[in-house]
Amino acid sequence: MAEFLPPKERMAIPKQIMPEQDPLERRNNFNEVNYGFTKELAIKEAQRCLQCKTATCIDGCPVDIKIDDFITLIVEEDFLGAAKKIKEDNVLPAICGRVCPQEEQCEKTCVLGKKYEPVAIGRLERFVADIEMEAGVEPVPVTTPKKGKKVAIVGSGPAGLSCAGDLIYMGYDVTVFEALHELGGVLVYGIPEFRLPKEIVRKEIHNMEKIGVKFETDMVIGRSLTIDELMQEEGYGAVFIGVGAGLPWFMNIPGENLVGVYSANEFLTRVNLMKAYLFPEYDMPILDMKGKNVAVMGGGNTAMDAVRISKRLGAKHSYIVYRRSEIEMPARVEEVHHAKEEGVEFLMLTAPIEMVGDEKGRIKAMKCIKMELGEPDDSGRRRPIPIEGSEYILDIDVAVIAIGNGSNPLIHQTSPEIEVNKWGNIVVDADTMKTTRKGVFAGGDIVTGGATVILAMGAGRKAAKAIDDYLSNGKEWKY
Repeated sequence: MAEFLPPKERMAIPKQIMPEQDPLERRNNFNEVNYGFTKELAIKEAQRCLQCKTATCIDGCPVDIKIDDFITLIVEEDFLGAAKKIKEDNVLPAICGRVCPQEEQCEKTCVLGKKYEPVAIGRLERFVADIEMEAGVEPVPVTTPKKGKKVAIVGSGPAGLSCAGDLIYMGYDVTVFEALHELGGVLVYGIPEFRLPKEIVRKEIHNMEKIGVKFETDMVIGRSLTIDELMQEEGYGAVFIGVGAGLPWFMNIPGENLVGVYSANEFLTRVNLMKAYLFPEYDMPILDMKGKNVAVMGGGNTAMDAVRISKRLGAKHSYIVYRRSEIEMPARVEEVHHAKEEGVEFLMLTAPIEMVGDEKGRIKAMKCIKMELGEPDDSGRRRPIPIEGSEYILDIDVAVIAIGNGSNPLIHQTSPEIEVNKWGNIVVDADTMKTTRKGVFAGGDIVTGGATVILAMGAGRKAAKAIDDYLSNGKEWKY
């Protein structure tokens, strides 16, 4: 059995580089950019772990994965054992290993990172999850006695899936209701194929079906069924709301109603679920971008996804238009780096002030103004200030607005006793995820606004524990 090298030798090992597609090739296809670690790279990277007596990396993980334990199993070349160890706390490791910002979470608190580069925890998680998936390992059977109680999960995104996965092992009958025709929520409609292949999501969900989680698609809770009907007529003892933040924000500038101006939500959904990237095989000419100029407004991961998609759809120029500097961009460093490699053009300190249309009502240009940075605002980032007289025209054929999302008001409209804040996000108790309505819990982006997959999963796990406590102990509902 392999063992860890002496500490000094471990610290001398450089961080391993994950193989990836050549930029000139990948910008013309939707295949996954990163290939993942080989067995040899994974073992070498795992050897870098210092196996600290107090594993501070776990403090940075929203779902409390036993990081030191699964890395030890990689060093011992027990890859399936490592995957099993992760799944004690995370039902979606192949997904999280690809899209979670580990550099801001577990890797940020890695002790090795104080002097060297932190251990590539996320890439190791992906490696063992992929090994398990390729081996066709069946999910751990549920042996918990059935409790005879039902829980409804609204939304099949990361918060809902995480909550459902924990509850099924606790002995509950769990049904997940999804509004769209395909399961996965933001994992399938909001993240492009080259970052998260749809087949990965399907396999993870299929494993959940195997352990007893039921799924119903095309079910818009608030329309198909209300919360009242779920609890009073369908017999669900508790409901978890994990519907995400799917209401797009716009900039409220002239011309946003022109043909060719999209919200990032619509753009990504058309590409991911309506298969616009396969045009003309799939008839979606509205997104034919060959030889066109595309501008994406925003600086987050969603903006990076949209602009990189436009490049793959054949855009002549793919612009990121962002009103601050690159330092303030919230997107992952890796995503920005990949976008630059693929030929995306970054227009920093630039803000659109008008969309300009032609005689047919289609966008043909965008009027912009240059910005400079002033004092920090409420976000902690320096406030962008327009520079008088710096306006200019940028010729574009397509504009995508990726400046954030709000909460769909449907749940609150049909269940007004569930309190929301001024942004429309559901108000919950931070420790239990309880809402102001008895028996109803919520978590993920519908509570926090747009955030990360792993934070949503952490909320789902926290809610599952509280749901079990509520249904098992019959405690008085206190919010």
